[in-house]
Amino acid sequence: MDTVDVIGDLQRESEELDSLVSELTDAQWALDTPAAGWTIAHQIAHLAWTDRAAFLAVTDADAFAAEVAKALAAPDSWVDEGAREGAALPPARLLAEWRTGRHKLDEALRAAPPGTRFPWYGPPMSTASMATGRLMETWAHGQDVADALHVVRAPTDRLRHVVRIGVRARDFAYAVHGLPAPAEEFRVEVEGPGGQLWTYGPEDAAQRVTGPALDFCLLVTRRAHRADLAVRAEGRDADRWLDIAQAFAGPPGTGRPQRHVQGAE
Repeated sequence: MDTVDVIGDLQRESEELDSLVSELTDAQWALDTPAAGWTIAHQIAHLAWTDRAAFLAVTDADAFAAEVAKALAAPDSWVDEGAREGAALPPARLLAEWRTGRHKLDEALRAAPPGTRFPWYGPPMSTASMATGRLMETWAHGQDVADALHVVRAPTDRLRHVVRIGVRARDFAYAVHGLPAPAEEFRVEVEGPGGQLWTYGPEDAAQRVTGPALDFCLLVTRRAHRADLAVRAEGRDADRWLDIAQAFAGPPGTGRPQRHVQGAE
C-alpha cells in the first residue's frame, strides 16, 4: 500500500464529507443520525476528536499515552463523552476545528519518517495504516451523516482501503467477542465500484466471502445489518465472521437493525 496514495485518499474522503456539512443550518447539525443519541454534530465532533488523538499518536507518544489512560478509566463512556463535548460547540466552530485538526494530521502523516510505527488504542500502526484507519472512520461516520440527510453517496475506489482494513481486522473481531480466530486464512473477493475485483487470501481457501465492496464496507463498519447486504459466505467459519466482523477498534456496539424484514407489510 502506497503511503502517499492513502493519505491523499483520506484527504479526498474528508473533503467529500466536508461538502455535505459545510452549508448545513444549525437545525440540520442537530438532526439525529442512525447512531443512537448522536446527531450530525456528534459525528463530526467524533472525527475531530479522533483526528486529535491520531495527531498526538504521531507527534507525542507520551501525550497520547495519557489519552489511552483516560479511555481505560472510562471504557464505556469515553467515546460518547468526546463526541458530546464537541457537539456542544457552535457548528461553525466545530467545523473549523475539524478542518484544522485534519490538516494538522495530514501534515504530520506526510512528514513521518518511513518505517515509523505509532501507538494506538489497538496494535501499533504504520503511517499508511494510521491513514487507512482515519479514512475508514471518516467514510463510516460520513455514511451516518449521509443517512441523516437522506443523501445517497456514490461509491468510490477509496472503498478499497476500508475493505483492506476490514479483512486485516478479522482476528481482532473474534478477540473482541472472546472467540478464538480460525487458523486458516479466508478468501475474500469483492467487486469495486468500477467492476474491478479486489481479492485477499489464498485462491483455494475453503472459507470464502464474496459480494459488492460497498456492502462489505457497510458490514465491517457495522453501518447496515447483514441481512440487508449482498455479502455471501461459503463455509461455517466465514459465515460466523460475517456476523461479528468489524473494522474499527473498541467494542462492537449494537450495530444497525434490519431494515427489510421478510414478510413485513
